[in-house]
Amino acid sequence: MDPFITADAVTKQFRDGTRALDGLTLTIPRGAIYGLLGPNGAGKTTLIRILATLLRPDGGTVRVAGHDVVRHPAAVRQRIGLAGQFAAVDDHLTGRENIAMIGRLYGLSRREAATRATEIVDRIHLADSADRQVKTYSGGMRRRIDLAASLIGRPQVLFLDEPTTGVDPASRQDLWRLVRDLAAEGTTVLLTTQYLDEADQLADRIAVIDHGRLLTEGTATELKDRTGGSIVEITVPADRADSAVAALRPLDPRYDRKRDGIVLPAPDGPLTLRHALRLLDHYDISPTDVALHRPTLDDVFLTLTRHDPRELAGRPV
Repeated sequence: MDPFITADAVTKQFRDGTRALDGLTLTIPRGAIYGLLGPNGAGKTTLIRILATLLRPDGGTVRVAGHDVVRHPAAVRQRIGLAGQFAAVDDHLTGRENIAMIGRLYGLSRREAATRATEIVDRIHLADSADRQVKTYSGGMRRRIDLAASLIGRPQVLFLDEPTTGVDPASRQDLWRLVRDLAAEGTTVLLTTQYLDEADQLADRIAVIDHGRLLTEGTATELKDRTGGSIVEITVPADRADSAVAALRPLDPRYDRKRDGIVLPAPDGPLTLRHALRLLDHYDISPTDVALHRPTLDDVFLTLTRHDPRELAGRPV
């Protein structure tokens, strides 16, 4: 697929010395949903801000929809929509008025903005609530209005920076459907998210970055395959956890607080599981639960970054 967004050897360093991007190179095809994952401080939000012309890179080149973000920022802004980490809506306006206001800022006439606002509130299933003040909306409804406002300019590229943070499961599913529909119609979507299952569900391709560098890129299946095949999960009594990790040291175990158990790579599948159980038996440790399964994106994330997947959330950089 032809590249629609390119970042070539992009660098960005802030005044406090933080190097947010360190030679980052990415290529995003037209019409794709592209997931960007990384722990706190990885550079995800910095990259989004550069792509949206809100920050200038210190080095490298960035092109969006064929236009250089530094040389032709106005051309880029005409072609993009942005929904940031927090819903940027006016509580005292109605949902419809919020969307129409952004349309006016895009240069639409009053009539065009009103017409487009009506089309969009129908699309996001908020027509019944569109004429209520936003301060009466739930968190999920506010996020949908914020996303809707970013669509009024009919963007070729949509940047979504953690769009479902704090959103209830039903609203989250609605937003997922909307994003899929947009991509099906040709919109290129760049998505950062703190939910690994969201990237797994939505993204055609996923990049994992850390310390401003690209660690790996590919489909969710490709990334899982690169972790080394299957995963063994073993649960032992809490008072034997340290002893179990020591016993399993030849198999490169780690204690996963999220799963409250021991996880180890199983390149040989059942044979690795059998070896692990023999090691535990040698030290008279009896597991309370054992499982063998394919890796998840959580496993990919931890293997690549050595960060707990929960560190996706937090201070943006």
